[in-house]
Amino acid sequence: MNRTATDAVTLFMLVKANRSWLSASAEERQRNITTFLTPLLARYRGALTLRYFDTAFYSARISDIWMWEAASHAVWQAFTEALRNTPFWNDFFEIKEILQGMEAQHL
Repeated sequence: MNRTATDAVTLFMLVKANRSWLSASAEERQRNITTFLTPLLARYRGALTLRYFDTAFYSARISDIWMWEAASHAVWQAFTEALRNTPFWNDFFEIKEILQGMEAQHL
């Protein structure tokens, strides 16, 4: 099957929380989410979704997995460029790896 730039895409972003995030109070974290992430997600509402998995109790290498579902590769590329311009990219979190996957229809 040939995949195109208009096909939906699922990505798993493996991240590790940096000291700047871990040292912040719950109020500061919420303020940073509201200031930087919420407006970005609103810009892509209907074309991009985020699911968040906390893995800090199970892994020393990563603290979280962010599962993104984008309507197309073009949406993902534009969103990624915008996310790189926020502190969530390598200030609050170190981006360890980005894995693209397709859900298996059967085993």
